[in-house]
Formats: sequence, structure tokens, C-alpha cells
Amino acid sequence: MTSFSLTFTAPLLPSSKPKRSVLVAAAQTTAPAESTASVDADRLEPRVELKDGFYILKEKFRKGINPQEKVKIEREPMKLFMENVIEELAKKSMEELDSEKSSKDDIDVRLKWLGLFHRRKHQYGKFMMRLKLPNGVTTSAQTRYLASVIRKYGEDGCADVTTRQNWQIRGVVLPDVPEILKGLASVGLTSLQSGMDNVRNPVGNPIAGIDPEEIVDTRPYTNLLSQFITANSQGNPDFTNLPRKWNVCVVGTHDLYEHPHINDLAYMPANKDGRFGFNLLVGGFFSPKRCEEAIPLDAWVPADDVLPLCKAVLEAYRDLGTRGSRQKTRMMWLIDELGVEGFRAEVEKRMPNGKLERGSSEDLVNKQWERRDYFGVHPQKQEGLSFIGLHVPVGRLQADDMDELARLADTYGSGELRLTVEQNIIIPNVDSSKTEALLQEPFLKNRFSPEPSILMKGLVACTGSQFCGQAIIETKLRALKVTEEVERLVSVPRPIRMHWTGCPNTCGQVQVADIGFMGCLTRGEEGKPVEGADVYVGGRIGSDSHIGEIYKKGVRVTDLVPLVAEILIKEFGAVPREREENED
Repeated sequence: MTSFSLTFTAPLLPSSKPKRSVLVAAAQTTAPAESTASVDADRLEPRVELKDGFYILKEKFRKGINPQEKVKIEREPMKLFMENVIEELAKKSMEELDSEKSSKDDIDVRLKWLGLFHRRKHQYGKFMMRLKLPNGVTTSAQTRYLASVIRKYGEDGCADVTTRQNWQIRGVVLPDVPEILKGLASVGLTSLQSGMDNVRNPVGNPIAGIDPEEIVDTRPYTNLLSQFITANSQGNPDFTNLPRKWNVCVVGTHDLYEHPHINDLAYMPANKDGRFGFNLLVGGFFSPKRCEEAIPLDAWVPADDVLPLCKAVLEAYRDLGTRGSRQKTRMMWLIDELGVEGFRAEVEKRMPNGKLERGSSEDLVNKQWERRDYFGVHPQKQEGLSFIGLHVPVGRLQADDMDELARLADTYGSGELRLTVEQNIIIPNVDSSKTEALLQEPFLKNRFSPEPSILMKGLVACTGSQFCGQAIIETKLRALKVTEEVERLVSVPRPIRMHWTGCPNTCGQVQVADIGFMGCLTRGEEGKPVEGADVYVGGRIGSDSHIGEIYKKGVRVTDLVPLVAEILIKEFGAVPREREENED
């Protein structure tokens, strides 16, 4: 793709000059000293080359590469889809596939390019399937189809709302995959390029287009990004061989629901010389060894250049990123090596006209904004319509739950559902005259409440050891149990975000939580290993974003309830229930 012709319009809003000390993409008048690194010209030689329609690592750069890179060299993963190899794999037994290294690598590694993750450790022969759902927008028809898929797998079949506004479904078996892929296409869904070294689901404002306070509707941008990355769900080999996974979001709200500080690329709305566009943040990521917030690239693009900029950043990362230790291959490592200005120069030379404007000081995000709660009933910008935010406990749903959500979306709304990065669901476009009837639905009186308790509403949990082979502890049920017990001990004055992750890969994003729990093994009373958690405190989202820090390491899970109650009292103004009752 060498040229783009896109036109977007957006409201021009009052701006305020951003401060460098908070999360903004402010213009820099002079590059700081550390932003330019001394790099040999040889280092800027692209490490990949186009061969037979796919990008592969050049022979001269293959020394010391990680095992996953070797698997990609042996066979391009996207060929499983683009050359229909999946049809042949689906006809073979797992035992037959395991008997040869190449087909075993197909099952355990390459199928992740199709969004399929083999659960070898806990569910041999079963797969999790991750979809692409730009901006978290889905339909009742799509939801019903996914429910029909997981229903056939009994207890193994379920669905999760992810921390990237996405669906993951579980229990899938390989013989069913070709038909599932066709079924996804029939309802406008795809799972392509959703795992491993690919661009993950583009995140946007979950109430985009209906939010009375939005800066810009993010849906057109996130949809275009997803279509571009996957070549309209046909597979885009230009970006299937990145050094590591890559996250992108488009910010459309003062609330920063999109969590731009933890994305590799974040588009921050800003005006410049009377034009609407975006300042850019780059490099945010989590990993077991390092966590970094995104930093300003000192660049601004008009709205029409969202795709060319994304393409240029991805090409710079694909071409120059290192491919050794997987712990040092995220894009921020490349930015560190080249310096911000050096990386910016590589992006600029890959823009269509070889030019990239400097950042704008007219940032449109109000940094004093108090983040709004989307649970319950809220008026839309469209007169007479409302949206209703529902709590999905730790993001887990069964087939019947999904069917019921689809029914409610059709009966009361426009057949649309919105997923959020906090693993919850919004029903938009409800006629305001019907909101009371919707609130009386039995489905909303049980687990999926529009008015969750103050601690439950901020609860997030990764998959945990029930299904994930990398998780050290069980997370979802334990997160609910601990929270319920803590709520009986203390009363908190405001919502507290508590995140659980089963291992250091931190899919549960514990570092941005008020209180985070990262699974580990610790010593039990008899000195034997037991399930535990490293506890983080102080993470923040929004314009004053901050990564939390370790509060206490290696806490036995059986000891978490009193510790959490203590933290809530000391750090967040909670009051013991006993004292509260006495005061009453």
C-alpha cells in the first residue's frame, strides 16, 4: 500500500497547553539530549527482506535469534490461512501432528497468527480463539454466532471479554476450525493476526459516536486500522513478521478510556493551525522484565494520515527491531537504541512524502477531567436515546449469557454491543422510554448488574491457571472471592481498581491498577511452595498516569484479604465495617 486518500472531519474544541510531566503528546521545541543516540549507518539497514510475498529475516541477521523467529523462518505462519494449510491440519489427529516438529510448531506457534492458542498444558487438543473487534463494537448476530460455537464444547466452552475490548472464546477443537473461520466471516468477524508478533485489537472510546462529551468518534479510525492491518480480513503479510506484539489505540475522550500510556502507538487528539489531527505517543508496554509508559514522539499528523503514520511506524519497527531475547524485542527497546529523534527520523523517512510534522501544543484532552463511570443509564448525544453499562464479573460469560445479551440488544437497542477494556459491556442506542423495562430484566438483577458494588466495578482478571498454561495461580474465581470478603470488612469512599494477573506476563495489567496482584509461588506454613501474589499499589490511568510499584512480594493467597483491607484503609481512606456501623 503506497498511497492513501482519506478524509475525516472532527470538532475543534478549546485546547490547553499540556505539561510535560503528565501523559500528553506535547510539542518539543528542542530534542532532549538523550533523545538522539549515536547509531552506525549499518544499524539502519532493514533486517527483513521481501521474498515470495512475505517478509523474512535476512540470513546475515539470524545469529542469536529467539526460537520463535526460527519457527517463522521455517514456514511463514500466515500461509496456514492464505494458502489454506489449515484445512489439511484440521484433518489430522493431535497425535499425528505432534509426531513431527514442523506440524507441532504449527499447532503451538504458527496457529496464533490465526488467533488460535493451543492449551497444551491444561487442555490438550483444545484451543482459545482470539478475535479482532476494533473499538470493541460487536453485533447481536456476531454474539449469537460465538455463543453457538462455545455451546457445543460444554464445560470447556466459554467466552471472555479481554483488556483490549475483544472476545476470546474457549474450548475450540482443531477439526472445527475451518468451519468456524467461515462462520466468523459470514457475520463480519475475523481472528486473523490477533496473536504472537502481530498488531493486536485497535482500542477506542467504548462510547464513541454516542458520547455527548467525546472529542472525536474513534470508530472510523479503529476500523480502518484493523482493515488495513489484516487486508480486510484476508491477511496482510506486510505486517505478519514483527519482532513482537504491537498495540495501538485512538483516543477520543477526555476520560482516556483507551489507556494510551500502555500502547506501542497512541493517537492523541490535537489541533494544529486550524486542522484536526493527532499527536503521537509511542513505546508503552508491559513485560515480565520491564514496564514502560508511552512517550511523546514529538509528531503530529492530520486525521487523513492516521493510516500512513501507522504504516510508517510498523515498517520502522519491522525493519529495525531486534529479534534476540523476547524480553528485549518490544518497540520501546528499539526507541531506546535509536533515541527518540533517531526513531522519529526512521518513521519520517517512511511517510509517503518523507515528512512528519512536529507535535502540536494544542492538545484537546482536558487533563483536569474527572473520569466518568459508564455503569448504569446515561443519555447519548442522540436525543431520546441512552446507553446502559453492565458489569461482567471478571469478563467471563457462558453461551446462554451471550444469547441473552444479544436478545437485550435487539429488544431494547439497535442490536449493538460495546466491549470495554475493563472487561464490561455497554448496550447503546436504547430508547429512553425503554430504559426502565430494561433495568427490570432478570438478567440485570443477577450477575450482570448496571450497579455493581464499589469494589466489583473496578475488578479485572486475566484467564488464570484454569485455562492458561503460563499462569501460576487461578485468578478469576479468586479475584471475585477475595473482593467479596474484603467488601465485608471495609467500606471504601470511591471505586478502587483491582487487577489480577496469573503470571509476570501481566495480561491483567496489574501495574496500572490501584491495587494489583501478580501470581507467583511462595512458601507455605510448612515451607512448601503455595500459590501467592506480588502486590502492587499506586497505578493510575488518565492524564496523570503512573505505573504502580511493589507493595509486598510473595503474599500467600490465603493471606490476601486482611492485607487488601489494610491497604484500602491506609492508602485509600477505607473505613472498617465495624467502625462504620458503630458510627451509624
